[in-house]
Amino acid sequence: MTTNEYILPFLDLPPIPNNRVVALAYDGLCTFEFGIVAEIFGLSRPEMGPNWYRFATAAIEPGPLRAQGGLSVTTSGGMELLAEAGLIVVPGWKGADAPVPPELTQALRAAHTRGARLASICSGAFVLAATGLLDRRAATTHWRYAEAFTRRYPNVDLRPEVLYIDEGQILTSAGSAAGMDLGLHIIRRDFGAEAANSVARRLVMPAHREGGQAQFLPRPVPRNHEAARLSPLIESLRANLTETPSVRSLATRAGLSERTFLRRFNEATGTTPIRFLAEARLTRAAELLEGGTDSIDSVAEASGFSSAALLRHHFHARYGLSPSAWRRRFSRSSA
Repeated sequence: MTTNEYILPFLDLPPIPNNRVVALAYDGLCTFEFGIVAEIFGLSRPEMGPNWYRFATAAIEPGPLRAQGGLSVTTSGGMELLAEAGLIVVPGWKGADAPVPPELTQALRAAHTRGARLASICSGAFVLAATGLLDRRAATTHWRYAEAFTRRYPNVDLRPEVLYIDEGQILTSAGSAAGMDLGLHIIRRDFGAEAANSVARRLVMPAHREGGQAQFLPRPVPRNHEAARLSPLIESLRANLTETPSVRSLATRAGLSERTFLRRFNEATGTTPIRFLAEARLTRAAELLEGGTDSIDSVAEASGFSSAALLRHHFHARYGLSPSAWRRRFSRSSA
């Protein structure tokens, strides 16, 4: 094996009740959003074993169907496929003001009644809202659609500031790329952390971003020379989580005044050094809980918390779960 080769480990995943994933296709299909669904659920992944998802695309209207970018779409079948699905994904929609066909809303309600999960990416939330199934539930969509969505569906608890929301049987995600976070979250729910991490490596993206993370941060892109100056320092913080350097020492290492350093650090990360360290420690603790059997005290020490009690406090505040509950839910053995 050459140094450039990477062999993915074989994962013998447990079966789930219904591994059929169906993505909707419509005239004017959002190509990027559909590509996310096909990449995450439709790509052949022999390393996942025989219980991986079975993927199909269902046309909701007669063809020929066009997709953004001048593409034409040929599907696996029509809406009859929805009756077979364990998960139905709406990859965007034609627009905030585009009507949703009554036969589609009826099919989605029927699928929900028999236990199928429904998920949306970006403006696809308008389709799920049209079914009435989002009434009195929390949901999200792209922040630019928030006003139109609230005006049309006032009974939905819209939360446009987050990446995705899991309401159990109905899941919604924000603008475009947040659909990848939702897809990884679904894999994590179905097959555990190791499977989600494996797919994330193939996608070259973080394995887990919390749904409550902000989807839009109005900050400028850091200037190239400042990014180059801060990158080694940021990586050093991640690598030495048991240390809590002062702002003065960090600014000195970066060759900046404290005031300028804090401003540049915020531009690069969206937060302060203290909060960045806290988030990095929580991320490391989650990784240790998922991948090992060390005691909570050992995890706390390795991830930079001074005590297990402090870890529990911050972990519950951030994730709504205790470290032990997180391990039970997301450990590799739970897959």
